[in-house]
Amino acid sequence: MKDLILMFRTILIPADGTPDFQRCLKIGFEWAQRLESHVKVLHVRPDPKDTVPLLGEGMSVAMIEDMMDIALKEGNARSAAARLAFDNIVTELGASITDSPVSKGLSTHWFETVGREDDTISAHGRLADLIVVARPGAESDVSTNLNLNAAIFDTGRPVLVVPPIECSGTADKIVVSWNGSAQSARAVAFALPILKRAESVTALTVDSGNILGQRAPELETYLRWHGVDAKTQTISGSPSAVGAKLMDALMSENADLLVMGAYTHSRMRRLILGGVTRYILEESSVKVLMAH
Repeated sequence: MKDLILMFRTILIPADGTPDFQRCLKIGFEWAQRLESHVKVLHVRPDPKDTVPLLGEGMSVAMIEDMMDIALKEGNARSAAARLAFDNIVTELGASITDSPVSKGLSTHWFETVGREDDTISAHGRLADLIVVARPGAESDVSTNLNLNAAIFDTGRPVLVVPPIECSGTADKIVVSWNGSAQSARAVAFALPILKRAESVTALTVDSGNILGQRAPELETYLRWHGVDAKTQTISGSPSAVGAKLMDALMSENADLLVMGAYTHSRMRRLILGGVTRYILEESSVKVLMAH
């Protein structure tokens, strides 16, 4: 049991005060309580000056001051909402508040700074064992997408992506998407502490031309070396077809977690996600543990 706890010893949850954040806070603390982890809740106040367009656009000093004042008030409101949600869950779960390493039990601390949220997530996320972020929904603002990309592609750490609907923090029935890539391998390795605790694991081998479906037994054997008894299936098709089949598998298995690698079409443009990754992040109604 101890090795499972140590692998996810620290969890980072960015806090922006939105409903998306409150779902992440709930799920993240549920995982932390189960794994006896420390949760760092990171709140980034935007610098009001960053909201002002470049000078020379015909804006008067009064207009600029008004814009900065509005940005400051919005930032204060979000900060207050985020802190209230944090205080409530700390009280509810009885988490100890400390920023010093402790040997066991659920602990947490609040960290606040000023700057760009995505840049700050990138920096702090590199020293977290797990990052919990929201995936964009219909009502999410652009920062949600930027934060998601920063967490997945700029930290080198596993990311738990929470859907824009209410869901539980359980990870009892897990589906693993495997295509033999380095990204898939990292996702599976990071997920081992959770896979070991699951009631059922279904490994879907994606026959993409680069890895044949016949290699599914290799993944099955690897997981058994780690005490994970998984059943395997093979799926194939275009990226959109594979994404839809993954969603079908999640439904048929009544899964509460999907483990998969995260891919981009271009190293230069990280906001352009690969077909299956994009499809899952747009459609999944369950939590997704991702690694790049």
